[in-house]
Amino acid sequence: MIILIDNGHGIETICNGSPDGRLKEYKYAREIAAEVVKRLKTMDYNAQQLVTEEKDISLGTRCKRVNDICKHFGKTNVLVVSIHCNAAGSDGKWRDARGWQACVSLNASARSKQLASYLFDSAQAQGLKMRSPKPGQKWWPQNLAICRDTDCAAVLTESGFMDNKQDVEFLLSDKGREAIINLHVEGIIDYIKSVSK
Repeated sequence: MIILIDNGHGIETICNGSPDGRLKEYKYAREIAAEVVKRLKTMDYNAQQLVTEEKDISLGTRCKRVNDICKHFGKTNVLVVSIHCNAAGSDGKWRDARGWQACVSLNASARSKQLASYLFDSAQAQGLKMRSPKPGQKWWPQNLAICRDTDCAAVLTESGFMDNKQDVEFLLSDKGREAIINLHVEGIIDYIKSVSK
């Protein structure tokens, strides 16, 4: 299985961050993605970062990179997880919304929903505050290019709200960082084991 970890946004997306400037989404997502890849590799999984550039890479280019790998290895042998941080507003003010969530496309495959479910369960096991659109549903259907326009199982995760003080404190703590890394690593491995049976 080829595991593609996409770190949301690039350095040019400077508006994406906490109101106090302590958390920058592009930097945080990139650090988490790199560590997820590193840990998966130490366990002999074929993991790689989809975007190694610091600059913003268009969604079209990201999707093409995923689909080129799918063409080469087969779409059932590839997965992509795009790591982000959420925001409830765009005015630079603190908000009340908080929690972790997994998103799939509106036309999501059964495999995408399965991957999202394993990530959700892993996040819950880490003790994170969870968000779901309705009781019993572990993924949010959204019109997201990285999930919609890729051929393999694809999930976008929102690690918490960068405009919520409690979430920011958690994300920037050693405990929070470990929880976010671990949930991605463990959720991905659980998914791979389930589809390899």
